Amino acid sequence: MGITHQEKFVPIQTRSERVASTKLADFPEVTGREAQWVYTPVAKLQELLNGPLQPAKPSVSTTCVAGIKTSFIARDDKRIGSVYKPEDRAAAQAFNVFEKALLIEVSGESEKDMVIRLSDYGTEASGGHIFVDVKPYARGLVTLIYSGDAKLADTIEIRVGEGARVTFVSLGEFSDSAIHLSQHHAEVGKDAFLKHIVVNMSGSVVRVNPSVQLAHQGGDVEMYGLYFADPGQHLEHQVWVHHIAPNCRSRVNYKGALQGNGSHTVWIGDVLIGPNAVGTDSYEENRNLVLGNGPIADSVPNLEIECGDIAGAGHASATGRFDEEHLFYLMARGIDELTARRLVVRGFLNEIVQQIEHEEIAADIQSRLDVELERSDAAIVAGMGR
Repeated sequence: MGITHQEKFVPIQTRSERVASTKLADFPEVTGREAQWVYTPVAKLQELLNGPLQPAKPSVSTTCVAGIKTSFIARDDKRIGSVYKPEDRAAAQAFNVFEKALLIEVSGESEKDMVIRLSDYGTEASGGHIFVDVKPYARGLVTLIYSGDAKLADTIEIRVGEGARVTFVSLGEFSDSAIHLSQHHAEVGKDAFLKHIVVNMSGSVVRVNPSVQLAHQGGDVEMYGLYFADPGQHLEHQVWVHHIAPNCRSRVNYKGALQGNGSHTVWIGDVLIGPNAVGTDSYEENRNLVLGNGPIADSVPNLEIECGDIAGAGHASATGRFDEEHLFYLMARGIDELTARRLVVRGFLNEIVQQIEHEEIAADIQSRLDVELERSDAAIVAGMGR
Protein backbone atom coordinates (compact mmCIF):
# COMPACT_ATOMS: atom_id res chain seq x y z
CA MET A 1 0.00 0.00 0.00
CA GLY A 2 1.37 3.46 -0.94
CA ILE A 3 1.90 6.32 1.49
CA THR A 4 -0.95 8.83 1.44
CA HIS A 5 -0.47 12.57 1.18
CA GLN A 6 -1.55 13.01 4.81
CA GLU A 7 1.03 10.46 5.96
CA LYS A 8 3.77 12.34 4.08
CA PHE A 9 2.87 15.66 5.72
CA VAL A 10 5.36 16.87 8.31
CA PRO A 11 4.38 20.00 10.29
CA ILE A 12 6.71 22.99 10.36
CA GLN A 13 9.12 22.36 13.23
CA THR A 14 10.61 25.85 13.59
CA ARG A 15 9.67 29.42 12.61
CA SER A 16 12.42 29.59 9.98
CA GLU A 17 10.81 26.78 7.99
CA ARG A 18 7.75 28.85 7.11
CA VAL A 19 7.24 29.23 3.34
CA ALA A 20 8.84 32.37 1.84
CA SER A 21 7.95 32.95 -1.80
CA THR A 22 6.89 35.58 -4.31
CA LYS A 23 4.50 33.11 -5.95
CA LEU A 24 0.90 33.40 -4.80
CA ALA A 25 0.31 29.76 -5.71
CA ASP A 26 2.70 28.74 -2.91
CA PHE A 27 0.19 30.05 -0.36
CA PRO A 28 -3.14 28.18 -0.15
CA GLU A 29 -6.30 30.08 0.62
CA VAL A 30 -6.50 31.09 4.26
CA THR A 31 -9.06 29.28 6.41
CA GLY A 32 -8.20 30.83 9.78
CA ARG A 33 -6.96 27.53 11.18
CA GLU A 34 -3.34 28.16 10.17
CA ALA A 35 -0.91 28.98 12.98
CA GLN A 36 -0.15 32.44 11.58
CA TRP A 37 -3.85 33.29 11.07
CA VAL A 38 -5.59 31.56 13.97
CA TYR A 39 -6.08 34.78 15.99
CA THR A 40 -7.02 36.96 12.99
CA PRO A 41 -10.60 37.76 11.82
CA VAL A 42 -9.96 36.39 8.32
CA ALA A 43 -13.62 36.71 7.31
CA LYS A 44 -13.10 40.50 7.22
CA LEU A 45 -10.00 40.19 5.03
CA GLN A 46 -11.19 38.19 2.04
CA GLU A 47 -10.59 40.95 -0.50
CA LEU A 48 -6.98 41.32 0.59
CA LEU A 49 -6.37 37.59 0.89
CA ASN A 50 -8.03 36.45 -2.33
CA GLY A 51 -8.08 39.58 -4.46
CA PRO A 52 -7.92 40.82 -7.04
CA LEU A 53 -6.05 43.85 -5.74
CA GLN A 54 -5.38 47.20 -7.37
CA PRO A 55 -1.86 48.67 -7.33
CA ALA A 56 -1.68 51.11 -4.42
CA LYS A 57 -1.09 54.71 -5.52
CA PRO A 58 -0.98 56.79 -2.33
CA SER A 59 -0.31 60.47 -2.09
CA VAL A 60 3.15 61.04 -0.59
CA SER A 61 3.91 64.16 1.43
CA THR A 62 7.41 64.94 2.71
CA THR A 63 9.68 67.84 3.49
CA CYS A 64 13.08 68.35 1.89
CA VAL A 65 15.80 66.86 4.09
CA ALA A 66 19.45 66.59 3.08
CA GLY A 67 20.51 62.96 3.18
CA ILE A 68 17.02 61.42 2.90
CA LYS A 69 15.41 61.04 -0.53
CA THR A 70 12.11 59.56 -1.67
CA SER A 71 11.21 58.41 -5.16
CA PHE A 72 9.32 55.66 -6.96
CA ILE A 73 11.13 52.75 -8.59
CA ALA A 74 9.91 50.04 -10.96
CA ARG A 75 9.33 46.53 -9.68
CA ASP A 76 12.25 45.24 -11.79
CA ASP A 77 14.74 47.31 -9.74
CA LYS A 78 17.37 44.85 -8.47
CA ARG A 79 16.77 45.93 -4.85
CA ILE A 80 13.17 44.72 -4.86
CA GLY A 81 12.97 41.29 -3.24
CA SER A 82 16.66 41.29 -2.26
CA VAL A 83 15.90 41.54 1.48
CA TYR A 84 12.58 39.79 1.76
CA LYS A 85 10.19 37.31 0.25
CA PRO A 86 6.53 37.20 1.39
CA GLU A 87 5.69 34.76 4.17
CA ASP A 88 1.89 34.80 3.97
CA ARG A 89 -0.81 35.08 1.34
CA ALA A 90 -1.64 38.74 1.96
CA ALA A 91 2.02 39.76 1.55
CA ALA A 92 2.29 37.67 -1.62
CA GLN A 93 -0.82 39.38 -2.99
CA ALA A 94 0.71 42.80 -2.32
CA PHE A 95 4.11 41.84 -3.71
CA ASN A 96 2.65 40.65 -7.00
CA VAL A 97 0.33 43.58 -7.71
CA PHE A 98 2.33 46.76 -7.08
CA GLU A 99 3.57 48.67 -10.12
CA LYS A 100 6.06 51.04 -8.49
CA ALA A 101 7.62 50.88 -5.04
CA LEU A 102 8.25 53.86 -2.80
CA LEU A 103 12.01 54.11 -2.28
CA ILE A 104 13.39 55.82 0.82
CA GLU A 105 17.18 56.34 0.72
CA VAL A 106 19.14 57.41 3.80
CA SER A 107 22.78 58.46 3.45
CA GLY A 108 25.37 60.58 5.22
CA GLU A 109 26.80 60.36 8.72
CA SER A 110 25.07 63.46 10.12
CA GLU A 111 21.88 63.02 12.16
CA LYS A 112 18.68 63.81 10.22
CA ASP A 113 15.00 62.99 10.21
CA MET A 114 12.11 62.91 7.76
CA VAL A 115 8.37 62.48 8.23
CA ILE A 116 6.66 60.79 5.28
CA ARG A 117 2.86 60.90 5.14
CA LEU A 118 0.95 58.40 3.00
CA SER A 119 -2.72 59.04 2.26
CA ASP A 120 -5.50 58.72 -0.35
CA TYR A 121 -5.41 54.94 -0.56
CA GLY A 122 -9.18 54.91 -1.08
CA THR A 123 -11.61 52.14 -0.24
CA GLU A 124 -10.67 49.67 -3.01
CA ALA A 125 -8.52 46.70 -1.99
CA SER A 126 -4.94 47.50 -2.98
CA GLY A 127 -1.36 46.32 -2.61
CA GLY A 128 1.86 48.29 -2.29
CA HIS A 129 5.58 48.02 -1.60
CA ILE A 130 8.20 50.18 0.12
CA PHE A 131 11.98 49.79 0.12
CA VAL A 132 14.11 51.57 2.72
CA ASP A 133 17.76 51.68 1.65
CA VAL A 134 20.07 52.81 4.47
CA LYS A 135 23.59 53.31 3.15
CA PRO A 136 26.68 52.19 5.13
CA TYR A 137 27.44 54.40 8.16
CA ALA A 138 24.34 56.53 7.58
CA ARG A 139 22.43 58.10 10.46
CA GLY A 140 18.76 59.01 10.41
CA LEU A 141 15.19 58.82 11.66
CA VAL A 142 12.38 57.98 9.22
CA THR A 143 8.75 58.24 10.34
CA LEU A 144 6.11 56.75 8.06
CA ILE A 145 2.53 57.88 8.79
CA TYR A 146 -0.45 56.17 7.15
CA SER A 147 -3.73 58.12 7.25
CA GLY A 148 -7.31 58.10 5.99
CA ASP A 149 -9.33 55.33 4.40
CA ALA A 150 -7.53 52.18 3.29
CA LYS A 151 -8.04 48.55 2.49
CA LEU A 152 -4.37 47.87 2.07
CA ALA A 153 -1.87 45.01 2.01
CA ASP A 154 1.73 46.15 1.74
CA THR A 155 5.28 44.92 2.22
CA ILE A 156 8.28 46.90 3.46
CA GLU A 157 11.92 45.93 2.95
CA ILE A 158 14.57 47.64 5.08
CA ARG A 159 18.26 47.21 4.33
CA VAL A 160 20.57 48.71 6.97
CA GLY A 161 24.11 49.03 5.67
CA GLU A 162 27.30 48.29 7.57
CA GLY A 163 27.91 50.58 10.54
CA ALA A 164 24.66 52.52 10.02
CA ARG A 165 22.38 53.67 12.85
CA VAL A 166 18.77 54.31 11.92
CA THR A 167 15.32 54.53 13.51
CA PHE A 168 12.23 53.56 11.52
CA VAL A 169 8.79 54.47 12.89
CA SER A 170 5.51 53.24 11.40
CA LEU A 171 2.44 55.10 12.67
CA GLY A 172 -1.18 54.35 11.75
CA GLU A 173 -3.67 57.24 11.69
CA PHE A 174 -6.38 55.44 9.75
CA SER A 175 -10.12 56.01 9.60
CA ASP A 176 -12.25 53.80 11.84
CA SER A 177 -13.16 51.44 8.97
CA ALA A 178 -9.64 50.97 7.54
CA ILE A 179 -8.02 47.56 7.13
CA HIS A 180 -4.23 47.22 6.91
CA LEU A 181 -2.13 44.08 6.55
CA SER A 182 1.59 44.79 6.49
CA GLN A 183 4.84 42.87 6.64
CA HIS A 184 8.13 44.60 7.44
CA HIS A 185 11.40 42.77 6.96
CA ALA A 186 14.80 44.19 7.82
CA GLU A 187 18.34 42.99 7.24
CA VAL A 188 20.84 44.59 9.62
CA GLY A 189 24.42 44.94 8.39
CA LYS A 190 27.70 44.35 10.18
CA ASP A 191 27.98 46.45 13.36
CA ALA A 192 24.81 48.31 12.36
CA PHE A 193 21.88 49.35 14.57
CA LEU A 194 18.16 49.51 13.79
CA LYS A 195 15.47 50.82 16.09
CA HIS A 196 12.07 49.74 14.73
CA ILE A 197 8.89 51.22 16.25
CA VAL A 198 5.25 50.44 15.42
CA VAL A 199 2.36 52.51 16.78
CA ASN A 200 -1.25 51.52 16.12
CA MET A 201 -4.39 52.99 17.67
CA SER A 202 -6.69 53.35 14.66
CA GLY A 203 -8.41 51.29 11.98
CA SER A 204 -10.81 48.36 12.14
CA VAL A 205 -8.36 45.50 11.54
CA VAL A 206 -4.63 46.24 11.57
CA ARG A 207 -2.06 43.44 11.37
CA VAL A 208 1.62 44.45 11.23
CA ASN A 209 4.26 41.72 11.20
CA PRO A 210 7.82 43.06 11.64
CA SER A 211 10.77 40.72 11.18
CA VAL A 212 14.53 41.16 11.39
CA GLN A 213 17.37 39.02 10.11
CA LEU A 214 20.66 39.39 11.98
CA ALA A 215 22.91 37.75 9.44
CA HIS A 216 25.98 39.97 9.89
CA GLN A 217 28.30 40.01 12.90
CA GLY A 218 27.64 42.72 15.46
CA GLY A 219 24.14 43.55 14.23
CA ASP A 220 21.90 45.21 16.82
CA VAL A 221 18.13 45.69 16.74
CA GLU A 222 15.58 47.15 19.13
CA MET A 223 11.90 46.62 18.26
CA TYR A 224 9.17 48.54 20.06
CA GLY A 225 5.41 48.59 19.71
CA LEU A 226 2.54 50.59 21.19
CA TYR A 227 -1.16 49.91 20.62
CA PHE A 228 -4.51 50.90 22.13
CA ALA A 229 -7.63 48.98 21.07
CA ASP A 230 -11.22 50.18 21.35
CA PRO A 231 -14.47 48.15 21.20
CA GLY A 232 -14.67 46.11 17.99
CA GLN A 233 -11.07 46.89 17.02
CA HIS A 234 -8.50 44.20 16.18
CA LEU A 235 -4.81 45.15 16.44
CA GLU A 236 -2.26 42.41 15.78
CA HIS A 237 1.54 42.22 15.72
CA GLN A 238 3.64 39.16 14.95
CA VAL A 239 7.33 39.83 15.56
CA TRP A 240 10.09 37.58 14.22
CA VAL A 241 13.81 37.91 15.05
CA HIS A 242 16.27 35.48 13.45
CA HIS A 243 19.78 35.42 14.94
CA ILE A 244 22.15 33.94 12.36
CA ALA A 245 25.54 35.63 12.82
CA PRO A 246 27.73 35.80 15.95
CA ASN A 247 27.69 38.56 18.56
CA CYS A 248 24.35 40.13 17.67
CA ARG A 249 21.87 41.73 20.04
CA SER A 250 18.07 42.03 19.95
CA ARG A 251 15.51 43.61 22.24
CA VAL A 252 11.74 43.43 21.69
CA ASN A 253 9.31 45.41 23.84
CA TYR A 254 5.62 45.77 22.90
CA LYS A 255 3.00 47.33 25.17
CA GLY A 256 -0.72 47.73 24.67
CA ALA A 257 -3.97 48.75 26.33
CA LEU A 258 -7.49 47.52 25.57
CA GLN A 259 -10.92 48.82 26.47
CA GLY A 260 -14.51 47.73 25.83
CA ASN A 261 -16.33 44.70 24.45
CA GLY A 262 -14.86 43.25 21.28
CA SER A 263 -11.48 44.95 21.56
CA HIS A 264 -8.87 42.37 20.64
CA THR A 265 -5.09 42.55 20.51
CA VAL A 266 -2.67 39.86 19.42
CA TRP A 267 1.08 39.76 19.95
CA ILE A 268 3.21 36.82 18.85
CA GLY A 269 6.96 37.06 19.34
CA ASP A 270 9.26 34.52 17.71
CA VAL A 271 13.01 34.51 18.31
CA LEU A 272 15.28 31.87 16.79
CA ILE A 273 18.95 31.71 17.76
CA GLY A 274 20.67 29.68 15.07
CA PRO A 275 23.55 27.23 15.54
CA ASN A 276 26.24 29.74 14.49
CA ALA A 277 24.89 32.69 16.49
CA VAL A 278 27.60 32.52 19.17
CA GLY A 279 27.47 35.36 21.71
CA THR A 280 23.83 36.24 21.04
CA ASP A 281 22.15 38.58 23.53
CA SER A 282 18.36 38.52 23.13
CA TYR A 283 15.27 39.41 25.14
CA GLU A 284 11.62 39.92 24.17
CA GLU A 285 8.60 40.98 26.18
CA ASN A 286 4.95 41.93 25.76
CA ARG A 287 2.73 43.53 28.38
CA ASN A 288 -0.97 44.36 28.11
CA LEU A 289 -3.19 46.48 30.33
CA VAL A 290 -6.90 45.58 30.28
CA LEU A 291 -9.33 48.43 31.00
CA GLY A 292 -12.80 47.32 32.01
CA ASN A 293 -14.70 44.21 30.95
CA GLY A 294 -14.78 42.54 27.54
CA PRO A 295 -11.30 42.99 25.97
CA ILE A 296 -9.28 39.99 24.79
CA ALA A 297 -5.47 40.09 24.70
CA ASP A 298 -3.58 37.15 23.21
CA SER A 299 0.15 37.10 23.90
CA VAL A 300 2.45 34.29 22.74
CA PRO A 301 6.24 34.56 23.17
CA ASN A 302 8.37 31.84 21.54
CA LEU A 303 12.11 31.32 21.95
CA GLU A 304 14.16 28.69 20.12
CA ILE A 305 17.86 28.22 20.87
CA GLU A 306 20.06 26.08 18.65
CA CYS A 307 23.41 27.42 19.92
CA GLY A 308 24.98 26.45 23.24
CA ASP A 309 27.29 29.45 23.55
CA ILE A 310 25.22 32.61 23.96
CA ALA A 311 25.44 35.66 26.23
CA GLY A 312 21.80 35.44 27.21
CA ALA A 313 18.22 34.99 26.03
CA GLY A 314 14.82 35.32 27.59
CA HIS A 315 11.20 36.30 27.15
CA ALA A 316 8.26 37.54 29.18
CA SER A 317 4.56 38.11 28.74
CA ALA A 318 1.97 39.60 31.09
CA THR A 319 -1.65 40.69 30.78
CA GLY A 320 -3.52 42.25 33.68
CA ARG A 321 -5.79 44.95 35.00
CA PHE A 322 -4.97 48.07 36.97
CA ASP A 323 -2.72 47.65 39.95
CA GLU A 324 -5.10 48.66 42.73
CA GLU A 325 -2.14 49.54 44.95
CA HIS A 326 -1.06 52.19 42.43
CA LEU A 327 -4.58 53.62 42.37
CA PHE A 328 -4.79 53.62 46.16
CA TYR A 329 -1.40 55.34 46.45
CA LEU A 330 -2.46 58.15 44.09
CA MET A 331 -5.97 58.55 45.49
CA ALA A 332 -4.61 58.67 49.03
CA ARG A 333 -2.78 61.82 47.98
CA GLY A 334 -5.93 63.58 46.86
CA ILE A 335 -6.01 62.55 43.19
CA ASP A 336 -9.48 61.55 41.98
CA GLU A 337 -10.02 58.05 40.60
CA LEU A 338 -10.30 58.96 36.89
CA THR A 339 -7.16 61.10 36.98
CA ALA A 340 -5.33 58.35 38.86
CA ARG A 341 -6.32 55.77 36.25
CA ARG A 342 -5.12 58.05 33.49
CA LEU A 343 -1.76 58.55 35.19
CA VAL A 344 -1.31 54.78 35.57
CA VAL A 345 -2.05 54.14 31.88
CA ARG A 346 0.19 57.00 30.77
CA GLY A 347 3.02 55.68 32.93
CA PHE A 348 2.54 52.18 31.56
CA LEU A 349 2.74 53.23 27.89
CA ASN A 350 5.17 56.12 28.20
CA GLU A 351 8.16 53.78 28.10
CA ILE A 352 7.44 53.19 24.41
CA VAL A 353 6.59 56.81 23.58
CA GLN A 354 9.95 57.88 24.97
CA GLN A 355 11.69 55.75 22.35
CA ILE A 356 10.41 58.08 19.60
CA GLU A 357 13.13 60.69 19.31
CA HIS A 358 10.97 63.21 17.46
CA GLU A 359 9.26 65.73 19.74
CA GLU A 360 6.38 66.57 17.41
CA ILE A 361 5.52 62.92 16.66
CA ALA A 362 5.85 61.91 20.32
CA ALA A 363 3.57 64.79 21.36
CA ASP A 364 1.01 63.77 18.74
CA ILE A 365 1.00 60.21 20.07
CA GLN A 366 0.50 61.51 23.61
CA SER A 367 -2.46 63.58 22.40
CA ARG A 368 -4.00 60.57 20.73
CA LEU A 369 -3.51 58.57 23.92
CA ASP A 370 -5.37 61.32 25.80
CA VAL A 371 -8.31 60.89 23.41
CA GLU A 372 -8.32 57.14 24.07
CA LEU A 373 -8.21 57.74 27.82
CA GLU A 374 -11.10 60.21 27.61
CA ARG A 375 -13.16 57.45 26.03
CA SER A 376 -12.13 55.14 28.83
CA ASP A 377 -13.12 57.77 31.41
CA ALA A 378 -16.52 58.19 29.76
CA ALA A 379 -17.12 54.44 29.90
CA ILE A 380 -16.16 54.32 33.58
CA VAL A 381 -18.46 57.24 34.41
CA ALA A 382 -21.32 55.60 32.53
CA GLY A 383 -20.71 52.34 34.42
CA MET A 384 -20.81 54.16 37.72
CA GLY A 385 -24.13 55.73 36.78
CA ARG A 386 -22.78 59.25 37.29
